[in-house]
Amino acid sequence: MSGLSVCSKLCYAIGGAPYQITGCAIGFFLQIYLLDVALLDPFYASIILFVGRAWDAITDPTVGFLVSRSPWTRFGRMMPWILLSTPFAALSYFLIWYVPSVDQGKAVWYLIFYCSFQTLQTCFHVPYSALTMFISTDQKERDSATAYRMTVEVLGTLIGTAVQGQIVGMASAPCISAGEDLNSTDLQVASTGNFTEPRVSLQHLRNAYMIASGVICSIYFVCAMVLFFGVKEQKETCRVRTEPMSFFQGIRMVMGHGPYFKLVMGFLFTSLAFMFLEGNFALFCSYTLGFRDDFQNILLVIMLSATLAIPFWQWFLTKFGKKTAVYIGTTSVVPFLVSVVLVPSNLIVTYIVSFAAGVSVAAAFLLPWSMLPDVVDDFKIKNPDSQGHEAIFYSFYVFFTKFASGVSLGVSTLSLDFAGYVTRGCKQPAEVDLTLKILVSPAPIVSIIIGLLIFISYPITEEIRQGNSKLLNEQRENEMDSDSTELNVV
Repeated sequence: MSGLSVCSKLCYAIGGAPYQITGCAIGFFLQIYLLDVALLDPFYASIILFVGRAWDAITDPTVGFLVSRSPWTRFGRMMPWILLSTPFAALSYFLIWYVPSVDQGKAVWYLIFYCSFQTLQTCFHVPYSALTMFISTDQKERDSATAYRMTVEVLGTLIGTAVQGQIVGMASAPCISAGEDLNSTDLQVASTGNFTEPRVSLQHLRNAYMIASGVICSIYFVCAMVLFFGVKEQKETCRVRTEPMSFFQGIRMVMGHGPYFKLVMGFLFTSLAFMFLEGNFALFCSYTLGFRDDFQNILLVIMLSATLAIPFWQWFLTKFGKKTAVYIGTTSVVPFLVSVVLVPSNLIVTYIVSFAAGVSVAAAFLLPWSMLPDVVDDFKIKNPDSQGHEAIFYSFYVFFTKFASGVSLGVSTLSLDFAGYVTRGCKQPAEVDLTLKILVSPAPIVSIIIGLLIFISYPITEEIRQGNSKLLNEQRENEMDSDSTELNVV
């Protein structure tokens, strides 16, 4: 069995960048964009963020089900989905960052294009995630390709943060001092009165968001083309392929597999922790810490640290096992979550804490995607007559992570609304500062603890994983020998 070339692994890895680049830009910036740039009421912003993510979560198992029933083509079974969804996903993403000229129906605009983008990106990402099982039958090669992928994906978050943050950071962001009342209507009138600077400044900021989205859309398209032309999808070698099952049968099948259920539930809560941090960190830096002009650089430090730490975690899980890596990697962020809230505001300290926290972010990126193939292999061993369901397993994992994201964004924005968040305020009420502190420290820590308690019962140890890999390799060798014998007889 020939291994994957470095070129194939790189092309495969580059295909994961669009999801992370756009996801990082949306995760870090969409909330503050809707509130301070599009000038939406926090209640409507919370509805858009939650409904958009909830819709996105629903589409994942649906697309996974459809992909699993897709016929094999000369391009493969996954590649056509990736190719056809790319141009429409890029267009929808661009329109998310466009501010309509009319205030009426603005919330509906963002909801429609946010949901459209999430649906189209799902048509890209679910087949791409399942492609892991079709680039090689060798578990070591898949793990190696996954490490390449995670390195590029974390680099993608770095690119997303850099492009969005630096381009937006160059624009002048107006804010309202206490006692002023300068809403969106006033901004429109300001151009004919004495208050022209906020109008110009806000429009400048809106243009910066559109430029950043245009750059990201271009990167999205290039990465998709590299994946399509650089990776050859391998046809299933398994001779037994189960007849297509119904959607709800697929749900019962994947959630009925104990190791998969425990893995997904564990990562649901640990992902929720990092989603709370991601969704609120820009506002926390801007208002609670007072680093309004530096938050994009702080986010960049986190992503740079995460990118550099991926090779370390790949070595660690190989040396000490994946389950051990989950405990060490996830808990390592807790001291920094505590210190960023308790230590008095200091820019140098914040940079140091952010760099250290990025190491844990790298583990959160790498480990789920490294462990999912192990669960799928375990299912194949225990259910030898039920094959060809990889897309369903991957899509339900993505479903739960996006559900966690929707919950975190919806709860966060609604909490800020209740606390009295002031749109484009130079300062926020004390209640808002307290809410932001809770959302970036106690809430993530509690989620991490719950997730790690669930992982205690996760049954796939290194011994079981290696045993499953050996059994599957023996099955494939027997099938190849059987096929050769049949050909010789013919």
